[in-house]
Amino acid sequence: MQRTTLPAAIFLAGFSIGANAADANGHGFIEDSQTTISNRTMYYSNDNHDGGADQRETATALKFGFVSGFTQGTVGFGLDVASLVAIHLDGGKGHHPDANTFFPSDTDGSAVHSWSRAGANVKARFSKTELAVGNIFTPNLPILVATDSRLVIQNFGGGIITSKEIDSLTITAGKIDQSSGRATSNPTGLSVAGGTKDSNDFRFAGADWKVTKDLLLQYYFARLENYYTQSYLGLVHVFPLGNEQSFKTDLRYFDSNSDGKNGDVGYRFNNNGGFAKTPGEVDNKTWSAMFTYSLGGHAFLLGHESVSDDGGFVWLNQGNVVDSRNRPEGNGGTAFYLFTDAIVGNFSRAGEQTNFGQYSYDFSKLGVPGLKTSISYLRGDDIKDVAGGSDHKEWERDMRVDYVFQDGPLKGFGTTVRHGTYRGDSPVVPDQDQTRIIFNYSYSL
Repeated sequence: MQRTTLPAAIFLAGFSIGANAADANGHGFIEDSQTTISNRTMYYSNDNHDGGADQRETATALKFGFVSGFTQGTVGFGLDVASLVAIHLDGGKGHHPDANTFFPSDTDGSAVHSWSRAGANVKARFSKTELAVGNIFTPNLPILVATDSRLVIQNFGGGIITSKEIDSLTITAGKIDQSSGRATSNPTGLSVAGGTKDSNDFRFAGADWKVTKDLLLQYYFARLENYYTQSYLGLVHVFPLGNEQSFKTDLRYFDSNSDGKNGDVGYRFNNNGGFAKTPGEVDNKTWSAMFTYSLGGHAFLLGHESVSDDGGFVWLNQGNVVDSRNRPEGNGGTAFYLFTDAIVGNFSRAGEQTNFGQYSYDFSKLGVPGLKTSISYLRGDDIKDVAGGSDHKEWERDMRVDYVFQDGPLKGFGTTVRHGTYRGDSPVVPDQDQTRIIFNYSYSL
């Protein structure tokens, strides 16, 4: 695993540019900038009930972030910078798997003591359109989601343009060519689960149309060269019921198909360990419907997700991309835009029909601001295995508690406890209990 030092020079360069671009009217590179220093400490425990090795590790990460404003003029320019260093605190003897799933491994298979990475985005703004090019993107789009489920958030590199020239309409397009995952300082190309060859060409475009203040329509199209194309349609509607009540409808539909070399050796999709009509190829339609009733601090969510019979749901996943020694690069860990992306499982195999529900409560309604809890349950049935059988099933129960201090010397300090219990009858995902305890603190300079 490559080790780097914290590049302080890039901070100084950013501040130097900003000092020269300041604006006397209070709007400019420095005047509209934000500088933060944040820390995340995380305990991660994974108890494997099917005979595999258990994992228990603790690590901390310190991150510096600088987000500039824009220089004055017809075209404004800016610079965003991010740099982090992560330190392994404890793994417990024998409890660090040599798979780079939480923290990078050294040559002997043990966790490295520390690792770091840094990057920047250069950006420009004209009217209500912004273009950014760099390697610290953390998108949350229907076709591209940066995961933040471990110690550090996933970063993507490339270019993204966002336009809001038309009122109530946001148009987003871009090209992504690399990813830096949760346990690596080395960026890699892009892939899917099962793919060992990477692609440096993920292109996408889409629109978010705020039809009314309560209704949002979405359409996105994406293509990962030599792997898949994907279309997305979405609808979000909030119906106010008055007296701190509302009913939210969230509908999502994905249509994914094979592209280029998909199916060839190195470009095969493992269909999340399930059935594929054409082995190695992407062929999927997935829809999901979620309904949430909110009353004061209470929120009740019920939903259903349906994965088509021909193959599993697909999304970016670089976990099988290996280095020159044929070992994982540490770029695993991904997320996708469906509720079934749970703590342990993802409920995304061919034919799977998942019912899910969640109850959450915001304790600010009881005079305890900053405290929130939730519990959710997912059950998937009719999963088709590799041979085409469809009698497999799985379930997961997740619990979460969050608290953020609202004032006093610890203002802004937050704690999150997450626990997931997963059980299933397929060897693809072993029965597991996962616990994550996270401490977050961010200070704005």
